Amino acid sequence: MTVPATTAPTATGPPGGGFVPGADGSMPAAPQDIAVPVAGRKLLTGVDGSFPRVGDLPSDLRRVPVGTLDGVPAWAAEVADAEELPGRWRSWRELAAELPEPLATLAGRALAVMTWQRTHRWCGACRTELADVPGETARRCPGCDLYVPMPLSAAVLVAITRSRPGGVEDLLLVRHTYGPTELWALVAGFVEAGESLEAAAHREVGEEVGLTIGPPAYFGSQPWAMSGPGTLLAGFTAVVTDPDAEPVVDGRELAQARWFPLDALPAELPPAYSISRWLIDAVAARPPR
Repeated sequence: MTVPATTAPTATGPPGGGFVPGADGSMPAAPQDIAVPVAGRKLLTGVDGSFPRVGDLPSDLRRVPVGTLDGVPAWAAEVADAEELPGRWRSWRELAAELPEPLATLAGRALAVMTWQRTHRWCGACRTELADVPGETARRCPGCDLYVPMPLSAAVLVAITRSRPGGVEDLLLVRHTYGPTELWALVAGFVEAGESLEAAAHREVGEEVGLTIGPPAYFGSQPWAMSGPGTLLAGFTAVVTDPDAEPVVDGRELAQARWFPLDALPAELPPAYSISRWLIDAVAARPPR
């Protein structure tokens, strides 16, 4: 049996969903529980985009609890080689582009937890092999008692706008030198230790495009499975302080930065499942100021 993809995604904001992250492994996996097979950075689904059940997979696979979907326990299943199991193996980016939000989030957590466990096996203080902490997404060193929770990296995205005479409003979009270089996206970057989300938004805008913005307004957040074991994206909107200022890029992280009228945005935008697109669509849908 499989878990069908029945909930439609939304492109305007974080939708409601039935996935609740968790780490309760006190009860053994049941045959009807949901399984998310992971091999390296790939995830397995059926040809229809659905996840298998625990009973559909070999019983000797290592399983890790990752939460519940509509009340049904879900487990990440570690697969050493993708060729061991037939099906459709895809990256999280490919999978999330097709799946409804709750399933994409479940897949992202399964990938993040498995990646973290694979890359955090040994104690960084005394080199003893770490042991899982029951009921938590964490490990503890039996040698020196070091507690190692799964790290979560925060990153910010900023939808920067300006108003021009005649009631024209523009949105600043950028093209990166890495990743999907053909897309027009938002200014973004990771939060530094000791820095607030708002301070990171100001800093990233200044560093990447040389602009100054007013107070950032919080929009929403989204867990992300592409940048390391665990990343949380926080979206903001902001207005540039000088509407006549033009962006300047250094050519290292960004290749281009341009103002686009809200009624003439480019077609090459981020995918509909991303908070970057949610932000862009929300700004474009605002009534003229």
